[in-house]
Amino acid sequence: MTKFFAFISLLIITTCCHAQRITVDQYINQFKEIAINEQIRSGVPAAITLAQGLLETESGNSDLVRKSNNHFGIKCKNTWTGATVYHDDDLQGECFRAYNTPEESFRDHSDFLKASPRYAALFNLDPTNYRGWASGLKKAGYATNPQYPAILIKNIEQYNLEQYTDLALNKPVQMDDLVVDSTVKGNFGIASAGLSKDTAAITTVVAPNDVMTINNCKCVLAGKGTSLLLIASKNNVNLNRLLEFNEMTDDNILGRDQFIYLQRKSKTGDKDYYIVQDGEEVYDVAQKNGIQVQYLLDYNGLKGSDKVAAGTKLFLKPGLKLSNATKVPSGKTTFHIVAPKEGLYAISKKYNVTIQQLKEWNNLNSDELMMGQQLIVSK
Repeated sequence: MTKFFAFISLLIITTCCHAQRITVDQYINQFKEIAINEQIRSGVPAAITLAQGLLETESGNSDLVRKSNNHFGIKCKNTWTGATVYHDDDLQGECFRAYNTPEESFRDHSDFLKASPRYAALFNLDPTNYRGWASGLKKAGYATNPQYPAILIKNIEQYNLEQYTDLALNKPVQMDDLVVDSTVKGNFGIASAGLSKDTAAITTVVAPNDVMTINNCKCVLAGKGTSLLLIASKNNVNLNRLLEFNEMTDDNILGRDQFIYLQRKSKTGDKDYYIVQDGEEVYDVAQKNGIQVQYLLDYNGLKGSDKVAAGTKLFLKPGLKLSNATKVPSGKTTFHIVAPKEGLYAISKKYNVTIQQLKEWNNLNSDELMMGQQLIVSK
């Protein structure tokens, strides 16, 4: 009987320990964004970072990573002054670096490679050349295992890690890396959401990760070069559903700045009409106003192949008199994208116009504004 209970206890302990282990997919999903950000910051390919992490941590289950958040097996070395932990590796009780968070480990890994002359040649390689990076790491002495490059390459190809390198190469860059209008301020390089720079003054930048609401629909303002897969992943939305919500057929990289919706757009707009700007098509109007394309076409007696001229008034609600020939005054029109907690009074002072003018130009029935809303601020 005693042996039976001992066996049951051992079985329970083994089951619990097994339940605490994470899978390869879980490891990748948990740390892919950190790897992407590190590639943008340092140049170390995200695919290589994740492949090394999988190998060094046994997919996040090694004793070393559990005790120290050390994802890359980096030993103390003479220059390390931070926390340490001792672990058996090539020798017993070797000193390894310890970190408070996984992010610290990923950052130190990037800095470790970037700062050492031994790895300098790697940064002359194309980031997508994962085979060259894998071989170069072994050649520079990162690991003693002769199979190290082959294991990294296997991880990258088996788990399609190269997609995260591609995401990093196409992710919007920081504002400091952009040449933009001096009036633009903010943390991210997102510009005018599809507005032509010839007809629109860019005055406000909205962070691409900030979820906003347009016409009661959640969306993000994503910049040119952003991956739809990245947007879907960051916002926990199925990629196919994201394409459906935005009436897209291709999951390619965005070719311009635009709003991307995280839920199905509305059937009607939150205002009566919208004045088409230079270079805009019906789809652009639908995206800016959070309305489904087919309903926008129906309200204006249009077909999907119809073109609309700049200055055309498109109705966003049914039952309104069609007057597509209505034009805005000639000349350049200036637009403003409403920032968080920004009101009509502040905007009117900024552009030296009256609140009443703003209401008339934008067909506003109240003083309430929504973050990300586009306003005409001068004609």
